Amino acid sequence: MPEIAIFDLLIAGAGAFVLGVSKSGVKGIFILTVTLMAIVFGSKASTGIIIPLLIFADIIAVIYYNRHAQWSLLFKFLPWMILGVLIGVYLGKDIPEELFKKIMAVIIIFSVFMMFFWERRPNLKLSNNVFFSSSMGVMAGITTMIGNLAGAFSNIFFLSSRIPKNEFIGTSAWLFFIINLIKLPFHIFVWETVNVQSVMYDLYLIPFVVVGFIGGIRLVKLFKESFFRKFILFATALGAVLLLIS
Repeated sequence: MPEIAIFDLLIAGAGAFVLGVSKSGVKGIFILTVTLMAIVFGSKASTGIIIPLLIFADIIAVIYYNRHAQWSLLFKFLPWMILGVLIGVYLGKDIPEELFKKIMAVIIIFSVFMMFFWERRPNLKLSNNVFFSSSMGVMAGITTMIGNLAGAFSNIFFLSSRIPKNEFIGTSAWLFFIINLIKLPFHIFVWETVNVQSVMYDLYLIPFVVVGFIGGIRLVKLFKESFFRKFILFATALGAVLLLIS
């Protein structure tokens, strides 16, 4: 086992706990995981720590929420997201991380404001618009590859479809399980951020993910549909602001 200071382990454990909560359906808070992991392991190295934890949590999520997935909606978004992942693999080598974060934050904030606007027009579904679904999908793919931050764009897309809470969570769970499996070889063979040492760190952190997922399930059950949508938009916007000022 690689050595890790107790304080760093607690910070990383808190990040893994939040990851578990987010995968249970409390969307929009995953930005905290990215931030905490980057503090302990560094920005790019932390992506290699996070990806196996994401896949582990995805497996739990798809088992728990499998019956709620809306496959037609998933396949409308998935191809564009895969394209974004491939773009992200190329951009991730050269684009300055700080510049990318700022641009991404501005786009997310703009998208959230757009969603607040469309929330007042319940009969309209932006997810049926090809330009909207393709642009959100590509941005989600790029951001998930570079910083594991696709949640904001996928949240906006799924909210725009106006599907119920459990369908939102179940479809999102399958989407990210597929995408994270696609990302894994790039992390191993291209960026080389997943290695024996990073996996050993993950063994420390898996219990925190499990506890977070169990706690998150109980929290999701307390959310009413209308509050759930507002919470997702608020958490997404807050995450974008944190990116902008960090």
